[in-house]
Amino acid sequence: MSLSTVTVDVLDPTPPYEQLRRQLADLIGSGVLMTGDRMPPVRQLAADLGLAPGTVARTYRELEHGGYVLSRRGGGTRVAPTPPRAATPQRALEEAAEAYLDRARVLGIPADEAVEVVRSKASGG
Repeated sequence: MSLSTVTVDVLDPTPPYEQLRRQLADLIGSGVLMTGDRMPPVRQLAADLGLAPGTVARTYRELEHGGYVLSRRGGGTRVAPTPPRAATPQRALEEAAEAYLDRARVLGIPADEAVEVVRSKASGG
């Protein structure tokens, strides 16, 4: 996963800033984005993803509050020297499952039917 894989799903009930924050935190926590790496400028990332600049700015603020990045006026936003540790694969999977079930709920699909779709896909169906 690299920065080019970051996407925002308009059908996802999770707010776009949170979708973006989660993906960037995963990239930082997993070491894909390294300490000192410069994040794209707010306007550039917003244009690349089709988002409002305020959405990306909020994402960067949330990441800064979480200790993932540091922002300096005129210096841009960079990955913090000691970002939080990577999420465990188990925790990342749990978050993905929660997001999937949230989306199913928005679509009016009960959790047991959503789980059955996953089982079917896992078995090649």
